[in-house]
Amino acid sequence: QVQLVESGGGLVQAGGSLRLSCAASRGSFIINGMAWYRQAPGKQRELVAGITRGGTTNYSESVKGRFTISRDNAKNTVFLQMSNLKPEDTAVYYCKALTMGKEFWGQGTQVTVSS
Repeated sequence: QVQLVESGGGLVQAGGSLRLSCAASRGSFIINGMAWYRQAPGKQRELVAGITRGGTTNYSESVKGRFTISRDNAKNTVFLQMSNLKPEDTAVYYCKALTMGKEFWGQGTQVTVSS
């Protein structure tokens, strides 16, 4: 079993920045893909950004140019640097890890952007 713990959420004004972190529990497993998703009230969970073990990234159009995903393979940690935040970025952000042929999810961290 892999446990993911997110941190770094909070309240920020529009135009501000936040950095989310997601650390996987220690173990002798190799994490392949990692990603950040978000879910706003009344909406479906959506992919924000993903990154392969080799560092290839992809972003949703709504965050491209403002968010940057990165990872530290040695620490099984993924980051999401969010800049120029907008009120529409308000959501619970979840990280996901792919390993051992399974998906694992974190508990989520709230990001609130005030206008």
